[in-house]
Amino acid sequence: MYPIRESMNTQEQFKEVMAECRSLFSRKLHDYGAAWRILRPSSVTDQILIKANRIRSIEIKGVTMVDEGIYPEFIAIVNYGIIGLIQLELGYTDKEDITPEKALEYYDKYAQTTLDLMLKKNHDYDEAWRAMRISSYTDLILMKLYRTKQIEALNGATLVSEGIDANYMDMINYSVFGLIKLKFGE
Repeated sequence: MYPIRESMNTQEQFKEVMAECRSLFSRKLHDYGAAWRILRPSSVTDQILIKANRIRSIEIKGVTMVDEGIYPEFIAIVNYGIIGLIQLELGYTDKEDITPEKALEYYDKYAQTTLDLMLKKNHDYDEAWRAMRISSYTDLILMKLYRTKQIEALNGATLVSEGIDANYMDMINYSVFGLIKLKFGE
């Protein structure tokens, strides 16, 4: 595991974990370009579902057959969540249409927007997430996914619910909480 550094606050821990997620996103942009631009938001939602289901499966079974654990899957949820937010803003395309630099600008924009949301909620909920189990974050992500799929089935025409973007940001934040706990300890 990682060494615990008690002196860091939530915002600092969030930024450190997000820097790790961004680094992987950047390296994948180098290798693959922005091929994800062809994904419709519903496909992004399904990608996140695959990752969250795998986390839950590992949590329940306690073993993996593929040599990757929960930590990289939470990173993937963060990065797919940001891809989802970008796709909601720009729409999907039939080909890669943005440079890696522009993709990283969008990444940074939505990482900051998500951090801002977390700070507001964290203030109101008084860091309640720290008392939760990592498995609860997984379940909450899965619940948000099923809500998102329902909103997608309704073509966004909800009566009282937040939109898909809010659900993506919540999934990102729950994943970051999981990453913080895995990296820095309880």
